[in-house]
Amino acid sequence: MLNIVLFGPPGAGKGTQSQFLVERFGLVHLSTGDIFRRNIKEGTELGQLAQKYMNEGKLVPDEVTINMLKAELEKISNPKGFIFDGFPRTEAQAQALENLLDAMNTAISAMIALEVPEEELKKRLADRAKTSGRADDADPAVIQKRIDVYNAETLPVKHYYEKIGKYRGINGQGSIEEVTQRLIEVINTLH
Repeated sequence: MLNIVLFGPPGAGKGTQSQFLVERFGLVHLSTGDIFRRNIKEGTELGQLAQKYMNEGKLVPDEVTINMLKAELEKISNPKGFIFDGFPRTEAQAQALENLLDAMNTAISAMIALEVPEEELKKRLADRAKTSGRADDADPAVIQKRIDVYNAETLPVKHYYEKIGKYRGINGQGSIEEVTQRLIEVINTLH
């Protein structure tokens, strides 16, 4: 199986790029943001808990996130592989993901990071707020908090994957097509 952690700060383009990779490689896209939003919309207990943290611009605790992800993995039969978008966000989550995949007799192939400067992220998120209706993208203070939380709490996951030789960073700037091509080139080296 081809299992990719698509990594990057809020607004880096993970969701957009995941759509192309799903089509190209036949992978299942697992976005923790989408999973959270679906659980929130359906009013599940985990969704209500996640909403509380998201409204404050904080990371959802590992246990809540892992339980949601595990439930999603169990719904899928005979996948070719997965794109994990927005997960793992901590080293503990990275280890929990390894354990989940190990139970499925597979592992992460690589973490591919979309590297984008902070000012570009702020611009992208403000633009996305106008078209997506996502309140968490509209408030500059919440955007800054999300970027700060990413830098302080999530960026260290990069070092975890570097240590185990599975980190690949790419330039996340340019046209959508240019970034997609860079991703495809890296993924082709994993087969």
